[in-house]
Amino acid sequence: MMKIFSLALLCTLLANSFAAEDMQPLTLADARARALQKHPKISIAALKALVAKAGVREARAAYLPNLSLNAGAVGAEDDNTRIVGSGLTVSSVFDRASVGATITQLVTDFGRTSNLRAGAKLRAEAEGRNVEATRAQILLQVDAAYYGALQAQALLRVAEETVKTRQQLRGQVSALASNQLKSELDVSFAEVALEEGRLLAIRASNDIAAAFATLAALLGSQGAERFALTEGVEPGPLPSDATEVIAIALRNRPDLQRLRLERDSAARLARAENSLWYPTVSVQATAGVIPYRERGLNQDYAAAGIILNWPIFSGGAEFAKQDAAALRAKAAEAMLLDEENNAVRDTRIALLNASNARERVTITERLLAQARRSYALADARYKAGSSSFVELGQAQLNQISAELGHTGARYEYLLRRSLLDYQTGALR
Repeated sequence: MMKIFSLALLCTLLANSFAAEDMQPLTLADARARALQKHPKISIAALKALVAKAGVREARAAYLPNLSLNAGAVGAEDDNTRIVGSGLTVSSVFDRASVGATITQLVTDFGRTSNLRAGAKLRAEAEGRNVEATRAQILLQVDAAYYGALQAQALLRVAEETVKTRQQLRGQVSALASNQLKSELDVSFAEVALEEGRLLAIRASNDIAAAFATLAALLGSQGAERFALTEGVEPGPLPSDATEVIAIALRNRPDLQRLRLERDSAARLARAENSLWYPTVSVQATAGVIPYRERGLNQDYAAAGIILNWPIFSGGAEFAKQDAAALRAKAAEAMLLDEENNAVRDTRIALLNASNARERVTITERLLAQARRSYALADARYKAGSSSFVELGQAQLNQISAELGHTGARYEYLLRRSLLDYQTGALR
């Protein structure tokens, strides 16, 4: 069973080494660019922005003349058809066929159309900010997947080195035991340590595959791709003034900018609904020809006039629209306030976490250096016969734990910096 397990591990590591030759190089900048180009959420946000821009053109159309063509043909049975019952007044009915055009131009509706247009324009700008917010979310996910894959690769290197070292140690202990210089218990301890190292290597190999699957999905690929990742440039020093960082976040975050625009748009729409009670003044003109007509009718016709439309009562629909618009404006204001409070909290926490992660990198680096010195001393003592294998194994375990902790702390710091950039609106 142990030989089968070792063979499976060897095949896995060989497959990884062969696949590494076919890996395509990928930097963090390349990964970001590919994700922004291919991720469907970016396309969805961009399409919604185009829809909002079409709404601006729709609202602006009320300022332009409305031209329509009309044609009709009427056949009356006799002259008495012009008389209808029920006391309703209708136009006289004559035999005729006519073709004409009608043009209507809005003169004023006392601000309703201008507010509708302004609200639509603000909504379109809000959707534009939503595109930027979506881009920032995708970039943060790409950074997390990229750093996760780098961390998994680093852990695999640690695991492979651990397996190599423990294989050498097992060979040395086995040779000493065969010469009656070490006990079989030491050989058993060496075997256990080696198998633990192999488990660590297999787990790290699986983590790499999972990290690459996540990264490939963000890059718009449905295949199982593997990449030759490169280490990026170390970020600069962290800002020390939390107040300044929070002010930058409130000013630059695209999701907050979107909410401010949506609040202003809702306020404009509420003003537009309040104008429902005002009259609408428009100019209308119509003209046409009557090629087929009764005697006494002219061959053509034309008319123009000013139309005043003033709503008096419509069952309370205007009141309902006004109330709904006012409530939506208040809800938008409350939502903005809530998100600003969340942004202040998240930015402060992101700065604290980034500072803590940076301190952990420094501490784990010192811890790793100490663990390596301790292992070297324990190895020398064991070879000299002045210590047990348990002491050597504990020293090696401490070194591996320190290497894993330092690797995790380093990539966690990079991810925390990306998260801080996201919170402050710098990740675009």
